[in-house]
Amino acid sequence: MNKIFISIIMTAVALLPLQSLAQGLKTSGSNATDIVPNGWESIYKTGDLNGDGIADLVLIATPCDKDKMKTRDDGYVYNFNQPVLAVFWGEKNGNFKLFKQYDNVIPAREDEFTNITPTLEITNKGVLKIMLEYFFSAGTWVQPTTTHVFRYQNGDFFLIGSERIELERNTGKTVETSENYLTHKRIVTTTYPKRKKPTIKNTPLPRTMLKPIGFNLDE
Repeated sequence: MNKIFISIIMTAVALLPLQSLAQGLKTSGSNATDIVPNGWESIYKTGDLNGDGIADLVLIATPCDKDKMKTRDDGYVYNFNQPVLAVFWGEKNGNFKLFKQYDNVIPAREDEFTNITPTLEITNKGVLKIMLEYFFSAGTWVQPTTTHVFRYQNGDFFLIGSERIELERNTGKTVETSENYLTHKRIVTTTYPKRKKPTIKNTPLPRTMLKPIGFNLDE
């Protein structure tokens, strides 16, 4: 799988409300429906990420550019458009205002054989989890799921941990890897007894979103 590199798009706070970004998202709205253009695929979660007591909004949205879509003979549509990840701060008036839009963070579908399903979670401690479930219909029996754990601090979101589950569909064997970048510990659990492998390089934060997000998460 090709490595996905990330570039962060800095958005000026002086933009007028509801002004569209280059990718089509709007800079504010009362809910995800207000923000995401019609026809786009999207998922979202709300929760307090910055600790101000107001629910914030995180969404992953995929454009519907027809030049990057393919319809199969049975009518199934492959969407090869690049998803965008965006974080909106909640305001006292009930609206959401854009904090940042992150482009090229969530991997796009690259072929007809690889399906990537994203899931979002915001914990009651304000931790953001982005889960990517991969399914390969050809080329491998491995079905991997990767969860990337972020926390807002010092003005941005920092990667503080990751979890990976690899299931071999033909054998039933599983390998689970949990990495904590705060304690620099890795725990690997397989169908055999659990073993700890403290092999993560002992480097301090920050680890930011300036990093590929996908199955092959490098150190």
